[in-house]
Amino acid sequence: MKIERLHHIAIICSDYERSKRFYTEILGFTIENEVYRQERDSYKLDLSLNGQYLIELFSFPNPPQRPSRPEATGLRHIAFGVNNVEAAVACLQSKNIVVEPIRMDEFTDRRFTFFSDPDNLPIEIYELR
Repeated sequence: MKIERLHHIAIICSDYERSKRFYTEILGFTIENEVYRQERDSYKLDLSLNGQYLIELFSFPNPPQRPSRPEATGLRHIAFGVNNVEAAVACLQSKNIVVEPIRMDEFTDRRFTFFSDPDNLPIEIYELR
């Protein structure tokens, strides 16, 4: 098998409208497609960033909680590359998003930090240059 690239990340949210606003209005994703699947009582929202399809956002009635802190087995976090971590932090903070202090990756000498989505999924922003 030869994997070419990451196709998408699927996220189940507890409050569809709140998460839809977060990923589109706060993080700047573009809605590619939105469907309501009546048989599942579930929305599926396809989101892209800079023309690349990246996230499927799902809603389901009463999804169980999945611990992300303390760190648990499974998906640890998602990370997005930015050109300027400080500018990204300032943008997030201007939208009342709590952001951890900026840290330095000791192996790459690149700056990064974390914040959370509405369901406490950890999201990293990592400086590209």
